[in-house]
This record gives sequence, C-alpha cells and structure tokens, in this order.
Amino acid sequence: MPNIAYFINQYPKVSHSFIRREILALEAQGVQVHRFALRGWADAVADPLDEQERARTRFVLQRGLAGLIVPMLRVFAAQPLRWLQALALALRLSRGADRPWPLHLVYLAEACQLLLWLRECGAEHVHAHFGSNSTEVVMLAHALGGPGYSFTVHGPEEFDKPQALHLAAKMQAARFVVAISSYGRSQLYRWLPVAAWHKVQVVHCGLDQGFHAVPAQPVPQAPRLVCVGRLCEQKGQLLLVQALALLKEHGVACELVLAGDGEMRPQVETELARHGLQAQCRITGWIASEQVRAELLAARALVLPSFAEGLPVVIMEAMALRRPVLSTYVAGIPELVQPGRTGWLFPAGDVQALADTMAECLQSPLDQLDAMGEAARTRVLQRHDVDTEAGKLLALFEDHVRRQT
Repeated sequence: MPNIAYFINQYPKVSHSFIRREILALEAQGVQVHRFALRGWADAVADPLDEQERARTRFVLQRGLAGLIVPMLRVFAAQPLRWLQALALALRLSRGADRPWPLHLVYLAEACQLLLWLRECGAEHVHAHFGSNSTEVVMLAHALGGPGYSFTVHGPEEFDKPQALHLAAKMQAARFVVAISSYGRSQLYRWLPVAAWHKVQVVHCGLDQGFHAVPAQPVPQAPRLVCVGRLCEQKGQLLLVQALALLKEHGVACELVLAGDGEMRPQVETELARHGLQAQCRITGWIASEQVRAELLAARALVLPSFAEGLPVVIMEAMALRRPVLSTYVAGIPELVQPGRTGWLFPAGDVQALADTMAECLQSPLDQLDAMGEAARTRVLQRHDVDTEAGKLLALFEDHVRRQT
C-alpha cells in the first residue's frame, strides 16, 4: 500500500468533514495517511471526530512565521539550486495572483517545512484539497525535491478565478487532478490542452455509513425546511429569507432552520428582523454531524438556493437520510438531484421561483415526499459510497506511486 500525505489549508474544519471521511476510508483500505495542515490547531470544533483528527495532524504555522526560518535555511543549505528554482516558481505564481508576492514567499517557506516532514514520514505522494494556496505549497514542495502531488478541485473558487490561482500550471505539474463532478471536470478541461485531459479524474465525495445508517423516519408533519451550510454570499440565504417572506405574505405556513454560521449571519438576522420572520426562522450556529442529521430528519426537505457551488456534501447527506432536496441548476447539483423524482430544481437567483418551489414542497402529500426520499437515498448511495470513491482514489495513488519507482 502507498504511503500518502494529505495537505489542507485548514484541518479539521466543520465544513471539511468530507475530507475526514475520505482519509478514514483510505485508512480502512490499508493506506497509511499522514495529515498536514497550515492551521486549525486551536479552532473550535463541534465534532468529537474532528478532535481526534486534530491530534493526528501536524500544523505548519503552529509556531508562527518565525518557526519557518530554520526549515527554510535547512532546505536552502542542503540544495541551494533547487531552492532558487522553487523561489523563481513562487515568484512566477505571484504574477497576476490575487494575493501579493510576499505571501508567495511565505508559501515557499511553508513548503520547506512540509518537505522536511514529508521526508521524515517517508511519504511517496502528497494530495491536497482545493486548488488555492494549499496546492501551491505542495507544488513548491515538489519543486524542492519532494514527492509527486495531486489535488482535488471542489469549486466554486477555482472556477471563479482560475488564472489568478494559476490553475493550469498547477494541473500541468500534478500527477493527476480530481474533480468531484462531471461539471467540475469540464471546467478543468478548459485550462488544459486536450492531450492532458487524461489527468483529470472524477472521484465523488463520499458518505460514510455512520452518518446515514439510521432507521427510516417518515417525513414530519411540521411544515419545516432546513438549509445547511456556511452563511455566506454563495449559498444564497438572503434570497431564502426573501422567499420565506413571500410565503408568509401568501399565507403558506413554513418553518425554516438555518443550520450553520458564517460571515453573513448579521445580515441574515437583519433581513429576518426587517420582514418580521424571527418566529419562523431559527439559526443554529455551527453544529456537529449528529445535530446536522437530527435537523435534516426533523425537516420535510433540504433547501439550498446556492448561487455558486461544486457539489454540496449536505445534498448527499440529506438524500441518504431520505429527504428530498430543493436546489438550483448550478454546477454539479443537477447531476445528483432529479426534478420530480428526488427533489426540485429552480433557477439560481430567482426569489419567486424559490418561493414557488418551497410552497410546492410544503403542500405536497407526505407519502409523495416519502417516496421521493426513498428514491433520493437509492440514487445517492449508488453514486457516493465513501468506500467505493476511496477505492478509486487509492487506485490513482497506487498507479502514480508505481510510475515514480
């Protein structure tokens, strides 16, 4: 079995539970996985599993930037030519980037520390999640003489600014690149020559049985919908509040739960107060996986009015728990949600369409929603089993480690 390292910008993190699932599934198949992250050693986490993961992770920035001076000097002294070549690469990656060039020198220092740890643990390959600074660090570590690398692209950030992230250069130097949906793969194809398209492989985010292996619970009588996710611009919660106001205006009973927290919480709360919806909407703040599951089971459906996405894991979780999904025709979502069979899809940014879809769901017979939930579970378990998807990733790791030896 290959000896693999994972590198993530922040780990563990509430919204990164899919990475934890992936790592644990790989380990269950016999892979040795070393965890490295830039930050996350002191952040509050709601899930006990994340506490366990934190104890198994080494953090590059735990001693601050000063802690990177000695690793950088060690790498420079051992291989000055490679270090200078990596410096030139870091400066090239800073051109046209959305972050100033001094930060790219910091990435080089971080890569020096990562390189020393990779050699210490004997990692044969390193895999990053997200095509932003985490992938730049592993790319620089590779330029310094470290093992080959790969990375998973989730979106939407990589799709919004591929040139600023130098996504094409990162993909060209990678052993392979993972997309989490066919849509994601198509977006990566845009930045690669046709001869390199074979590098892009689809590996879905997976669900573990510990989350969804619960007895079937019928759709509740309460007219409740739940939206799970960070309160941020791309998730569209402000539009959801406006739709809730329209339902109230037309006498459609609806309880809304916003499960999550984030930078836009004050704006969401202000909008709720402006429409007098405090009694109809509850914001939970960050909650653990068990509480997310409880909120999904207590709702008739998941509603996610996203403006930009990759393919949200919470959609998979809701479907696995036999709950229909209301979401937008965005990115990889239509690959999973089938209108009229496992849920509803509506145009992103259309508040009236969102309100009409919510009303249709809330007014649908409960036995119809139960049938949609069963179809949703069947579909998502066929496409997003964590062990199956981890097996695909393992085959890629084995193939590329074998080629390096």
